[in-house]
Amino acid sequence: MVKILLVEDNEMNRDMLSRRLAKRGFEVIMAVDGAEGVSMARSASPDLILMDMSLPVMDGWTATRELKADASTRGIPVIGLTAHAMAGDREKCLEAGCDEYDTKPVDFPRLLEKIQVQLDKKPGA
Repeated sequence: MVKILLVEDNEMNRDMLSRRLAKRGFEVIMAVDGAEGVSMARSASPDLILMDMSLPVMDGWTATRELKADASTRGIPVIGLTAHAMAGDREKCLEAGCDEYDTKPVDFPRLLEKIQVQLDKKPGA
């Protein structure tokens, strides 16, 4: 079973996304801030991370940079999620180390496609 770490501080978003992903057969583990997300990524070794970029304690940009700087988590694909759909935001996410980017509110079919593309790119997929 593919394990997805959902790093999201908004309870409604976390609930909605985790339930929809679980219905599609994914194991979903959750963190509510960037620091917890980094810690859980290191301990749980998820197959993919959905990272909200606007998080308390440590934002998603910083958390992603930390994950990509660490040899033990560098290979985990990160999809940055942000309500900031401004020009340059996609580039900012990719510069921080995100492998992909999607906007909120989440278009679930589009997000599923992006998840599958990232999982297919992983070695041994």
